[in-house]
Amino acid sequence: MGKLVLAAKITHVPSMYISEQPGPNQGCREHAINGLKEIGERCKDNNVDTIIISDTHWLVNAGFHINAKPKMEGVFTSTEFPHFLSNMPYSYQGDPELGQAIADRATENGVTTLCHDNVDTLDLQYGTLIPLRYLELPDNVKVISIAGWLYDADLEESKVVGESILEAIEKSDKNVTFLASGSLSHRIPPNKVVLDYLNKISNPFNQTVDLHVLDLWSQGRHKEFIGMFDKYAKDCDGEGGMHDTAMLYGLVGWDNYDKKCEMVTNYFPSSGTGQCNVIFPVD
Repeated sequence: MGKLVLAAKITHVPSMYISEQPGPNQGCREHAINGLKEIGERCKDNNVDTIIISDTHWLVNAGFHINAKPKMEGVFTSTEFPHFLSNMPYSYQGDPELGQAIADRATENGVTTLCHDNVDTLDLQYGTLIPLRYLELPDNVKVISIAGWLYDADLEESKVVGESILEAIEKSDKNVTFLASGSLSHRIPPNKVVLDYLNKISNPFNQTVDLHVLDLWSQGRHKEFIGMFDKYAKDCDGEGGMHDTAMLYGLVGWDNYDKKCEMVTNYFPSSGTGQCNVIFPVD
């Protein structure tokens, strides 16, 4: 029987990549990178076979979509932030078997989901690639990327996808990690001033609510969070509508989940948005 061994809400800000490069911003995201490395170490400790990432930078229509092609490799440049993230090589193995099982379960549970394992030109997005770079997993760990932003879907649908992921995992023979890759609040500042906001939040109200959410998570008060989830995602500009987070909560039990979360990277602002790395215990 397969098992969900680790679940987390994580950051994928491209400024982590410039943090590696010589220049005025070198080291600016070291704390975020270290948090992802810590999650990677936990994956190794749990002998993870496959990592599933719900990517809020993959916007889809007409159903949820999964990228599980056997070989994922290339050189990535962000069309959104080419000045932050360019010419980044990557090479990973996909997990078409588990990817298809997830799609089958989600569709059977009422949410149309398609797994793509034979489209060589279907590339990964940076909400998947940035975390994988810093998790530093062994080459034999397989990867599944799930679109974390379905246009005009509601959070209930993503909850069902999360529940279906868990069902597919438990019917497999794999140890699996699930990562919800996206920010908390996500209001990018106006273009005229955006470059001044690399390390600032764009809306103090959003930051106040972000910090309240993290307090709820750290105290295990998830029922309260679920009660405000939809309004929070809308009013505080949750990235990708926070469908990644709805999948995460679907996996761990929605409003029945009561474990205290662990902050492995404390809250930080990045280009106007609110970011963190938070482990949701599943043992």
